[in-house]
Amino acid sequence: MSVTAPAKNPPEERLVNLVVALMATEQGLTKDTILGSVTGYREQSEAGASKDALEKMFERDKESLRGLGVPIETIGDWADPDDLREARYRVPVSEYELPADIEFTPAEVALLTLAGGVWSQSSMSSDARSGLRKIRALGIAVDEPIIGFSPRISVREPAFPALQQAMEQSRVVAFSYLKPGEEKPTLRRLRPLALVDYEARWHVFGVDLDAGADRTFLLARIVGDVEITRQSFDSALREGAGDRALAGLEAVAARQRALLEVNPGTEAALRLGRRSIPADQGIYVPYVDIHIFADELASYGPEVRVVAPVELRDEVIARLEATLTRNEVPR
Repeated sequence: MSVTAPAKNPPEERLVNLVVALMATEQGLTKDTILGSVTGYREQSEAGASKDALEKMFERDKESLRGLGVPIETIGDWADPDDLREARYRVPVSEYELPADIEFTPAEVALLTLAGGVWSQSSMSSDARSGLRKIRALGIAVDEPIIGFSPRISVREPAFPALQQAMEQSRVVAFSYLKPGEEKPTLRRLRPLALVDYEARWHVFGVDLDAGADRTFLLARIVGDVEITRQSFDSALREGAGDRALAGLEAVAARQRALLEVNPGTEAALRLGRRSIPADQGIYVPYVDIHIFADELASYGPEVRVVAPVELRDEVIARLEATLTRNEVPR
């Protein structure tokens, strides 16, 4: 009598099964339920694998999926957030799947394919792979490159991973934040609800516990490490937080705009023109942060001139003068 060894499921198949299971539940699944019911783990259990080995496999799979951009949420014990014995896991569908009615034109698919090739391995390659995977799920082939090369950029701030982890675990964070003109950073405590990219810069939006109100912070101004505390909050607070964050940033930009004269055919004309409004004397460009915008304008050198407001013009001139001083050759 021969005994047939159980078939081994490829790791990729196990990961897909895990994603499907976690997306199919609103309440979340416990680790025991996952190990005993999800294909790939169940077969290993039936073949005699120890619970410790299965739990280590699950932890590796969980981290692999998060690295690919799958937002696995951990729902712990409210009384003791660090007690994960009865924790439940799920993938919030609203944060992962594409809208059912979305359609891409061939040109849009080409641009998305190019965008996927932009991110370097050290920055946001996982997010790029996540985006391309969702596009392929629509039945659109995006394997062939549309050009022979692509630029490499790095946009992730050092604070990004910790903030993302805290959001997934619904934990309060603490960090030091340095505003322009201040000599010392200020400690901020925040319920992080959304990470948003606005004007090519990352912001974290949430509830500032000391101010008792919604606040948005620029990740580039976070000093040092982000501390993930044991204090938890209701994950339902994240519902619609990204839209609120973007709406708030857009409202700020709508209230302040710069009048600029830009040399045609330059990089400044290309980049600023995309978000500008025609004016009698050049273009109007809305902005959120005067210091960040001054940094950008100064980088264009003689390609752009600030007509108004005066405060912005002074900030740009100060940066140009500082650059000249640093690069002045001693006689």
